[in-house]
Amino acid sequence: MEFDWSPVLSNASFLIGGLELTLLLSLCSVILSLMLGTVIGLARCYGPRPLQLAIAFYVDSMRAIPVLVVLVWTYFALPILTGAVLPPFWAALVALTVHIAAYVAEIVRAGVSSIRRGQLWAASALGMSLWQSLRTVILPQAVVRMLPAFGSVISIAIKDTAIASVIAVPEYMNRSQTVAGQSFHPIEIFTVAVAVYFLILFPVTRLVDFVYGRLAHLGRS
Repeated sequence: MEFDWSPVLSNASFLIGGLELTLLLSLCSVILSLMLGTVIGLARCYGPRPLQLAIAFYVDSMRAIPVLVVLVWTYFALPILTGAVLPPFWAALVALTVHIAAYVAEIVRAGVSSIRRGQLWAASALGMSLWQSLRTVILPQAVVRMLPAFGSVISIAIKDTAIASVIAVPEYMNRSQTVAGQSFHPIEIFTVAVAVYFLILFPVTRLVDFVYGRLAHLGRS
């Protein structure tokens, strides 16, 4: 079998445009899900009981529902219920953020809970507020412990952007499918897609592992 890479080269600018959108969607979804998930995770640990129960239901629901279902529901059903029509990019961003934030919240809850309660009591005895105790005592240790899990979440967030192609977000996978259908060279197109996603994700996972290796001692208590 002979491979013909000319469709990749002739559509390079088209594919690069999709890659730029993939990177933008990945960056935005990672940042927003980490921020939202952290707030939700802390609220589950230290919020009032009714709020904790509501958050537990949200987390368990998102972990039980495939991200594809959340994505399709956000794009097709949410406008019917609210009257607000979201463009494909923003619908994908909302769906990915809401879905991934649930996993981040559970990571934060587990990380914070892994720190011995005595440290929080000691900080309180010194006159620190709950926020001061979290900011200066609990979170610096917990964040280090959460780094490997955060690395996995970042990888999942980047990979999940490919699912946005089902609602016509013109990201890299969507454009790869378009080029493959027009050129009749799916092997070459999707082989390059595999290589592109690998080149994006492999450095990210290695970087997280490297940072954790350097900071792991700070998470020991």
